Amino acid sequence: MVQTPVDELVEINGREFHVRDWGGRGQPVVLLHGLASTCHIWDQVAPILANDYSVVAMDQRGHGQSAKPNHGYDFATVGNDLLGLIESLKLERPIVVGHSWGGDVALEFAVAHPGIARGICLVDGGMIEPSARYENLADARDAMAPPVFTGVTLSEFVAHIRSRRDESVMTPEFEAAILANFEVLEDNTIRAWLTRDNHMRIIDALWEHHPPALYSKVGCPVLVMPARRQDNPQAAERNARRAESVQAAAGAMPMANVAWLEDSVHDVPVQRPELVAGVIREHVESGFFG
Repeated sequence: MVQTPVDELVEINGREFHVRDWGGRGQPVVLLHGLASTCHIWDQVAPILANDYSVVAMDQRGHGQSAKPNHGYDFATVGNDLLGLIESLKLERPIVVGHSWGGDVALEFAVAHPGIARGICLVDGGMIEPSARYENLADARDAMAPPVFTGVTLSEFVAHIRSRRDESVMTPEFEAAILANFEVLEDNTIRAWLTRDNHMRIIDALWEHHPPALYSKVGCPVLVMPARRQDNPQAAERNARRAESVQAAAGAMPMANVAWLEDSVHDVPVQRPELVAGVIREHVESGFFG
């Protein structure tokens, strides 16, 4: 039986980072959330993994309950935060699992700090490259800027997210993971834990981030876990292009395997936690990560 997770603050390079320790024993697994998310997106995946492994999830810089400086959102600094966590907790050769932007953090980390991670898992992430999609940084900033939540009440926001999601996806767990990205103020309005300025700083860092230049430099096994839904014929062409890009990325990595998460949305850790955990466990137990 997995125990209730322990929430703690770990000091890394003079700043406090919120870590959710799910216990477990054996192979260490570190879970990284995506942009404007928190460690709570792993709240359903982590206890499954903790049946077999030692599992921790962290709020990355600027997010959730972690420190929120107005600098240090480049990949080198965020990667050093992760390295500090691994060293502080004395995690030996962890597998680093990153969702969305967290996958890009894991990719950059594996290249910058070879030999630290036993392997990395890119859960519908690790391939974000705004410079390949937008003509200039200004366009990328406009397109990727966060919504403005000033004056939005909690009840209004809940009604909004329920109206925009398929009922089969919007489970109570999914809703809880989304709400964990915000603090509720005294007037019952919400405010994102990640400030708009820091969100934009991460977009600036992503503009300088070029995954194709990193793929061949990854020295550890990479499990690529893209999510997709193929029940929409109108998306067939887009899905085909994405499949080609995923295969090209995996082919450029020295040690990689692709495991498609079928019938899944981007936030698959809360939509299909058993699938995510099962794919990771399957590759650990098969010896893929060595």
